[in-house]
Amino acid sequence: MRIAVLGASGQTGRFVVSQALGQGHVVTAVVRNLDRLTVRHDDLKVVEADVFSADSLKSHLKGADVVVSCLGFSGSFFSGVTGYSRSMSAVIAAMREARVNRIIAMTSWYTDPDSGTQSPYLIRFLLLPLIRSVLSNMWEMEQDLRQVDDINWTVVRPPGLKNMPSSALEFLTHEGYFVPDEGGRPAGSAMGRGDVARFMLSLLNSNAWVKKGVAITTK
Repeated sequence: MRIAVLGASGQTGRFVVSQALGQGHVVTAVVRNLDRLTVRHDDLKVVEADVFSADSLKSHLKGADVVVSCLGFSGSFFSGVTGYSRSMSAVIAAMREARVNRIIAMTSWYTDPDSGTQSPYLIRFLLLPLIRSVLSNMWEMEQDLRQVDDINWTVVRPPGLKNMPSSALEFLTHEGYFVPDEGGRPAGSAMGRGDVARFMLSLLNSNAWVKKGVAITTK
């Protein structure tokens, strides 16, 4: 399969690229700075593009079977974040021009503003307010995708991320904004980036979560 990976030089994107190549896929790694991705492989092409410009993206998406987005944008308690919604608008426009109709995009647990009420105290009252600007723009992007009828999208929502490689752990999934345990509280708080990449790539040949958001974690 031919995969275009956005945010390929980021911490999760690197896992997606390496695992995809290991599975025999042909990968176009779309990055903002060519110097940040030094991987070399016969089935890998590294290209530089502006993720906020459909014109910049469309030629690199042409011929792809699927787009996998691991784009990330930082923010703070005091500054707004717009990168997720702005980039997705450009990506969708570029996909339409390039005739690509499948995208798998990563966001996070708790993007819904009301979804963190059952989270642990420190997460609810310290972490979530600190990153709310990021989560809010992820939420906006998710809502924009829900209005897209002509492209098969999936939003993958992991919890906190650890810089750990892929494991053999079983996935827990839930069509919501976190994975609940038997008592309805969040089942865990973090997982390895390698496992997030593993889950995203597992969707390449599955229609289970098309036009849906899925919260994930590992057992």
